[in-house]
Amino acid sequence: MSREEEQFEKISTRVFRGSEEAVKVVAGEIAALIRERAEDGRNAVLGLATGSTPVPVYRELVRIHKEEGLSFRNVVTFNLDEYYGLADEHPESYHQFMWERLFQHVDIPREQVHVPSGTVERSEVYAYCDSYDQAIEDAGGLDYQILGIGRTGHIGFNEPGSARDSKTRLVTLDSLTRVDAARDFLGEANVPLYAITMGVGTILKARRLVLMAWGQSKAEVVRDAVEGVPNENLPASLLQGHGDVRFFIDSTASEELIRFRLPWLVGSVDWDPKMVRKAVLWLSDTVGKPILKLQESDYNENGLGELLIHSGPAYDLNIAVFNQTQHTITGWPGGKPDADDSHRPERAKPFPKRVLVLGSEPHEDILCMGGTAHRLKDQGSDVTLAYLTSGNLAVPDNLAKQTLALMAELETEVELKRGEGLSLGQFAGVILQSIEDKDESEQDSESTRKIKSLVRRNEARDAARILKIDRESQVFLELPFYENGRYRNFAPEDADVERLEALLEKVKPHQVYVSGGLADPGSVSGVCYRVFCQAIQRLKGQAWLKDCRVWSYRGVGQEWPLHEIDMAVPLSPGELASKIEASFQYRSQRSQFPLRASNHREIWQETDEINRHTAVRYDGVGMAEYEAIEAFKEIPLEALLEA
Repeated sequence: MSREEEQFEKISTRVFRGSEEAVKVVAGEIAALIRERAEDGRNAVLGLATGSTPVPVYRELVRIHKEEGLSFRNVVTFNLDEYYGLADEHPESYHQFMWERLFQHVDIPREQVHVPSGTVERSEVYAYCDSYDQAIEDAGGLDYQILGIGRTGHIGFNEPGSARDSKTRLVTLDSLTRVDAARDFLGEANVPLYAITMGVGTILKARRLVLMAWGQSKAEVVRDAVEGVPNENLPASLLQGHGDVRFFIDSTASEELIRFRLPWLVGSVDWDPKMVRKAVLWLSDTVGKPILKLQESDYNENGLGELLIHSGPAYDLNIAVFNQTQHTITGWPGGKPDADDSHRPERAKPFPKRVLVLGSEPHEDILCMGGTAHRLKDQGSDVTLAYLTSGNLAVPDNLAKQTLALMAELETEVELKRGEGLSLGQFAGVILQSIEDKDESEQDSESTRKIKSLVRRNEARDAARILKIDRESQVFLELPFYENGRYRNFAPEDADVERLEALLEKVKPHQVYVSGGLADPGSVSGVCYRVFCQAIQRLKGQAWLKDCRVWSYRGVGQEWPLHEIDMAVPLSPGELASKIEASFQYRSQRSQFPLRASNHREIWQETDEINRHTAVRYDGVGMAEYEAIEAFKEIPLEALLEA
């Protein structure tokens, strides 16, 4: 990468096609450091992070240890942070996290492992934190520090407002950080309020720093940290100026960097049709004019003179992009029968189509594309809604307890019995008591998770019914990786792929709608997308697959940028209202995209705002004015087969 293209970046940033490539590089560097120090008879001092981002690195280090003989006997580790108030044995403590994912699988001596204690007496915290920094110094300082980045820009638990020279200390967690951790703790109310973290100053003393970020949700904060002015309200930006700091990110986390978002501002561009459309739509938004009103001066004054030379004049360029954008709009997402489809995003034949809508959890399909699913069904397509996981990990205890209390009361009110053994009410009472007696450090029992699965299942059925989709059109796959795992620790296997492969083979869809391609690969949606790709690859060569198109929708609270939309489905006021009403059924699903501070938006608000905003963007570039729009991007089948 030339310096010209990186001119806006103040931290060396290496972009990988996928996280797997980056992981191998990071693990390889760490392994080389360990071996180099072992040859010199010295220790390698590592700073380690938690969360889903570094898990693949630890998995690769374990592989190198077992398959290539890498010894950790000369390794000393210091972890960044720990939740305050959690004992080492708590399942969500970072002690447990590290032992489960790394330490117990390698030959590192226990006394060489250091993770901050979450149970230090409050009166002793200051002295303890000071001793933690001193222990790092006594070990010779950190040779290699791994970092992730939170949506607040935090590194470790250094939240906005952390000083550049801050030391290890007790901190109050930002509300957004606690929301992001809510699923790990089965509810935001269970997330600790405080944590002990290495300070920014402590981190900056490390000889080498590597920050990793995966998925589109990290794109904006990565941009701000790399291209913005160092700011204590964005702690990751304080890494600027360190002598050896690098960001390793995947392609989806890079999309907001100027060299990818606005490449014409940093150098020469290959003006293919997609890049032309992207530039013209950006220009229309930047100058606040519809496409057909853009003039040569608008192009020249905003860095797009080269585009005029390549594809001008402006009049012809404007018309070409206007038509291209207009042709993405269709009221027939399944294709309109007996119509000219030369300028429509979806082909007319075959009709009706077999359509498979995949949701990583029960709620994603309706919230993201409920209007389109209803339109497909209403226009005659054979629609199957398939939920890949049960979603039971997201159901709060209180909602499960309400359900169980109702079941228990039914027995006395209507004398409902289960036959031999426990009655329905007695069964509910047993599970209800188990939840009441459960310690906050305990995971849900199999029976409790089943109850929560049924809660999510019935919410999905209620939502679909409002959109006139019957329960026979819904499939609940309950992929094993989710049922057998926990957040940040999902490990998909052949059984997951086989289950989805069987469904695809049964339906033989002409259209598949799927999400998760831009998500963190360790998240539920990211894992589900990988399972889908593997299932498709196993079906390579099937005759029906050649007639199948794959449409990608974004996750809850997100939408495709205008230039990436291949199909835009307008919603009438009535259709949007029905979709919002359907979203009310998901009582178990809190919004995952809250406003800053403690001001949460409800899921229906996220849905309403996103769909309306997409319509406003189309209106702004000169298209017809619609109430709302759901948008999709086509994924070429060849790309899936090669992934």
